[in-house]
Order: sequence, then C-alpha cells, then structure tokens
Amino acid sequence: MTLRYVYGQDRAVAHFVAQLIPHVDRGFPSDAKAIGITNANNEPLAGIVFYFWNQKAGTTEVAIAGRTGTRWFSRETIFRLYDYAFTTRACQMVIVRARADNRSLLRQLDTFGYSFAPIARLYGRNDDGVICTYTAEQWNESRFNRPPPQPQQEKAA
Repeated sequence: MTLRYVYGQDRAVAHFVAQLIPHVDRGFPSDAKAIGITNANNEPLAGIVFYFWNQKAGTTEVAIAGRTGTRWFSRETIFRLYDYAFTTRACQMVIVRARADNRSLLRQLDTFGYSFAPIARLYGRNDDGVICTYTAEQWNESRFNRPPPQPQQEKAA
C-alpha cells in the first residue's frame, strides 16, 4: 500500500485523530501541528498531532491514532514522527499520554524505549494513566532511527 503524508492540514488531521481517541473529548489546541497519513486515494488512515509545544523546555506532546484494520504504521511513519519532533521542532523530549489499561500502546512504546510514569486517576476517578516520555538521546540511539529506504530509480537501457 502506498502511503501519503499530508502537511499543512493541521486542523483537519487533529479533528480526525481526536475522533479516534475516546479520552480526547475537547479536541486539541488550535495551534497544534499535525501530519496526516492517507492512502493513494487520499482517504485518511491515521494522523499524528503535536500539541502543547513548550519551546523553552524543548517538549511537545504527541497523539497518534489510525483507523483499525489499516496498515499505516510503517518505518517511514516512525521516522517522520520523530524527525518532526526532534529535528524540525528541535525538541529534546516527546510526551505521550496513555490510559493505563491500553496494554497494546504501552507495549509498543516500551519497544521504542520510552520511560513511564503512572498517574492515578489521570482520566477520571477509576481511570489511571501513564505519562510516557522519549528523549532525543533515546531516539538517536534507537535501532528505529534510520531513514526509510528510497524507491529505486529505473535505469535507462
């Protein structure tokens, strides 16, 4: 499947992602930046939203969501996410908020090497959360930090 990465459609992508995450009931701040991911027919598959950017501290929060049953989480998607945060935005750390019962997401973040801080009641009286952090140094040392392969150019006969 060919994936397309869409920039400059921040509000539309943020709205799309907010609809896919149950605990994002008020959407994202109006100054959020986003990367949309579509298929070759421009149908939205997923999105990455960067919000609460603290330039002085060098941090940004990130929310990522995609339609179930679609294949959008590729090596290129990973590279674009962290390249934007750590290179374009010059952040020193990204922060992901997760529900404590979202074992699948926590397992994925653990694979990348995120650090975890459990927070009781982050999502309500009976809903604990986890603040997950990932530094530029962790990304620089990561086995995932490799640019995606470029398509081979056809050689002239």
